[in-house]
Amino acid sequence: MFQPAAFDPRALENLLAFWADAGVDACIGDAPVNRILAAATPALVKRAPLAREAAPARPDGPAPASRPRATVPVAAAPMVAGIDEAAVAQARAAANGAADLGALQAAIAAFDGCALKTAGARQAVFSRGNPEAPVMIIGEGPGGDEDAQGAPFVGRAGQLLDRMLAAAGLTGRVFITNTVFWRPPGNRTPTPAEQAVCAPFVDRAISLVNPRLLLLVGGASAKAMLKTSDGILSLRGRWFEWRSSDGALEIPTLPTLHPAFLLRQPAAKKKSWEDLLTLVERLDRGGRPN
Repeated sequence: MFQPAAFDPRALENLLAFWADAGVDACIGDAPVNRILAAATPALVKRAPLAREAAPARPDGPAPASRPRATVPVAAAPMVAGIDEAAVAQARAAANGAADLGALQAAIAAFDGCALKTAGARQAVFSRGNPEAPVMIIGEGPGGDEDAQGAPFVGRAGQLLDRMLAAAGLTGRVFITNTVFWRPPGNRTPTPAEQAVCAPFVDRAISLVNPRLLLLVGGASAKAMLKTSDGILSLRGRWFEWRSSDGALEIPTLPTLHPAFLLRQPAAKKKSWEDLLTLVERLDRGGRPN
């Protein structure tokens, strides 16, 4: 007699994580759709337009799939619910007052405007790497190992990232930080509101390091920095143009998969490796890339 395999909750967890990283944020639509009727008489069923279909075409919009290395300008910031505007203003004032990375790290540690600070985090986790690096890597947020050690990307995912950077010849050529500086409870993904409060510090860190390229690691980082709702599997491997909030700085930016995702889906490592090779090729052209 056929015996069904025992249910493995880790398989479900990995599947849900895969779809979350891909940008799926809902399991059902707002209204039921009769798929049988739609297949038989498609004209009778109105399909809700996708967000990217509804947006007006722009001459400076995303490049076709056959030209993945073209730089795409970042759209205007979407509205984010739940932002503490007073905390954002406080963060901006503190960030702008930091003359160097040491002062910025101290300002972050002293900042009380992010709710994550009092949600169980041990300490602020700011950065590691070369402060004069040509590449700045921005992840999502600290995990348990990072919270304990006070540095980003030091756990299993960070060790994988370091091995990949070494293989690509980027050891000593990167500066690493995150979109938020305190560990979210349960290692959950930081919310857009939490990222918005920390954004002035990220903005100032980019200004102080002044890298030639940005590498955005993971969906939450890419969405926050590029101000988009697209999933990471759609964004990765394509060049965008990040602009500082004051418009004074523009930097070519490449999203890629998070190494934690690669630990769950090893077959995706090929895509991340392709992204790193694309970044190194552009970096080694010389001068600030166009």
